[in-house]
Amino acid sequence: MPKPDPALLEPALYPFRCEIEPRFTDLDPNQHINNVALTDILQEARVRFHAASNFRHSLHGMPTMIVNFSVDFLGQAYHPEPLSNHLGAMAIGRTSHTIGQLITQGREIIAFARTVIVCVQDNQPTENPASLLEAAESWMIEV
Repeated sequence: MPKPDPALLEPALYPFRCEIEPRFTDLDPNQHINNVALTDILQEARVRFHAASNFRHSLHGMPTMIVNFSVDFLGQAYHPEPLSNHLGAMAIGRTSHTIGQLITQGREIIAFARTVIVCVQDNQPTENPASLLEAAESWMIEV
């Protein structure tokens, strides 16, 4: 499987950053953070990004659903050092937006994730509101 574009592995590229401390219960038998636990950390960071970027508010209560989520596990993470989560919008489509995420620990790259989120109405994709497009402008990843 190919690695992500090397440009996407540069933390400074991302407009949002938050730290999440791994829990002791996130460890696997090899004493590093389990890959499933990393997906929980990615989700928590996405929620924080959507709050900070005003994406959630700009949807005016419109429901969304994740239609694609992919993770490239690129390194091992350990307890208890915090995981730095770097996020930004990669693309805004007609009915969806794509979030890029990079996790680092110290100077090590741990994971890259891409999440496609679709606006829905009556259980069908629906157009993104103009307010989402406006909110996304300052949160885009510029590659």
